[in-house]
Amino acid sequence: MSAALFKRLVRFVPKGNPAATLIGEPADAALDVGVAVRAGQSVLVNVFGGASVLSPGAPTGATETIGKLLSPLAQSEVGTIRCIGLNYKNHAAEVGMALPEMPTVFLKPDTALTGPGEVVLPKLTQVDNCGDYESELAVVIGKTAKNVSEADALDYVLGYTACNDVSSRTSQLNQSQWCFSKGFDGACPIGPTIVSKDVIKDPSTLHVRGLKNGKVLQDGGVDDLIFAVPKIVSFLSQSTTLKPGTVIITGTPAGVGMGRTPKETLQEGDEFSVEILPHIGTLSNTFVNEK
Repeated sequence: MSAALFKRLVRFVPKGNPAATLIGEPADAALDVGVAVRAGQSVLVNVFGGASVLSPGAPTGATETIGKLLSPLAQSEVGTIRCIGLNYKNHAAEVGMALPEMPTVFLKPDTALTGPGEVVLPKLTQVDNCGDYESELAVVIGKTAKNVSEADALDYVLGYTACNDVSSRTSQLNQSQWCFSKGFDGACPIGPTIVSKDVIKDPSTLHVRGLKNGKVLQDGGVDDLIFAVPKIVSFLSQSTTLKPGTVIITGTPAGVGMGRTPKETLQEGDEFSVEILPHIGTLSNTFVNEK
């Protein structure tokens, strides 16, 4: 597998064939696939022969239209999702916390992974309306990494996508560990595309926005990270094997709901979009209550 085999991939169910799952490159290289699919537009994809973004194969010459846009990776491919907390300077300032001296790490289970579309708000989150959003850049590991240096860290990256670190704040603030409050089923949507590291050579040039029902609530550059992507990958790999498919979410910029006055929360019927430009596009999710 080589990242150079692709520039930008989607994983999707083709229109008219709900039993199939395909991998391919959007035919329009400039299209924000998430926005287009959300708007009901027909999005044409050049199909690759592989069954996974980890081994996409080569273009087959066939084209298909997206029927349903999926997470770039399946749950079975990611293992445990590695997460970095409090990693933007402006976010630390808004919540009144000192800058950490080393990355703060927590985990999400693979069952938290989902893609664009519907996300379920847990019953525990509904009790006191404490659902929150966190727009984040996600890094996908492409080859086994262990004890890698910062200088070599990006060699182990397959590509980048967008993520919403959906959080239940009451549980988070009442516990010293965050795995429970951020690990509910569906609490880690990613997408809409995975973009090769050969396209995004410097992830610090990316820009992240978070929009709730069309209103911009988060707006920041990845260059505001306390610990940059090479540092994060290197740190997480120390004495620890990061397998291909490992997803690393890198922290959120200022503007989270708990830091705003008045507070913003996620409720049934809300739509939240994470936009990362250029290249990656917009991950959109609508929220429904767990019954």
